[in-house]
Amino acid sequence: MASFHFELVSPERVLFSGDVNSVVVPAAEGDVTVLANHAPFMSAVRPGVVTVDGGRRLFVRGGFLDVNASGLTLLAEQAVPVEEIDREKVAAEMKAAEDELRATTTDDARALVSERIAALGTMMAAVRS
Repeated sequence: MASFHFELVSPERVLFSGDVNSVVVPAAEGDVTVLANHAPFMSAVRPGVVTVDGGRRLFVRGGFLDVNASGLTLLAEQAVPVEEIDREKVAAEMKAAEDELRATTTDDARALVSERIAALGTMMAAVRS
């Protein structure tokens, strides 16, 4: 199987940079499997798990992916290896967000908090799977 270059970058660090055979990304349109010589495209990224070569799993929240002749670049707003996710911390953040949602009075604020709750739920699900 042909390989291609993949780089996953978050604001804090480069989480992955190397040659791979396949990467599954939670794109806005649905999960996308990128292989060597994939057609060029760009997409927003939704919260979910990026799977590298069927094994390594990294949780991402937000960002953009770019597939081009050089390979795949994923610029994530937040990214963390699934094995580094702290369940208790995520549960505490979820409770705080739910409390904030109950206290929120505007539709815009409710939408933002609801989005954060959904992302935290996806993160928790990634830890369980």
